[in-house]
Amino acid sequence: MPKVGMQPIRRQQLIDATLSAVSELGFADASLSQIAKRAGVSTGIISHYFQDKHGLIEATMRYLLKELGREIAEALAHAEHTPEARLTAIICGNFSASQVSKAAMNTWLAFWANSFYQPDLHRLQQMNHRRLHSNLKHEFLKVLDEKHAEQSALGLAALIDGFWLRGTLLQSEFDLDEVLNVCQSYIQCQLQSQTVP
Repeated sequence: MPKVGMQPIRRQQLIDATLSAVSELGFADASLSQIAKRAGVSTGIISHYFQDKHGLIEATMRYLLKELGREIAEALAHAEHTPEARLTAIICGNFSASQVSKAAMNTWLAFWANSFYQPDLHRLQQMNHRRLHSNLKHEFLKVLDEKHAEQSALGLAALIDGFWLRGTLLQSEFDLDEVLNVCQSYIQCQLQSQTVP
């Protein structure tokens, strides 16, 4: 019988092992036996907590999404209450250390690729997309009309995704100052383009 309180510890061990395995081996080659070996458990433990590899990958993505939400919320809590400062905080949350580690980036990339073929992962990806867009648009609406806020949110989301994807594919370290400079220039340009009448 497992010790009381072991479930969250064991689940996190398996999620950490999944991040490590996917980062090093890729999605397809990160087998249950590889993940179990890294976590120091049997494959039966994975089945007990997650049923199968798909369940473990989904739990890992939920973990990354939860960390992303936590990082953004923390950045927003410390931001000034202006649209520009809050938009910058959202950007910083998306490029926080937990999101741009090699393991997280490689897992995110695998997640995006596999979300085309797995409905559960696709739902998570769409949820993440809608949340980012909604957060960005909410801030732009404080200054811009509906049409321009929508367009500005789409553009800023594309910049965030683009910088993130380039960094992942090039396997280069993020220059957060460069990302912020480009994104802030875009934000300032959009906010000055039209004000709510």
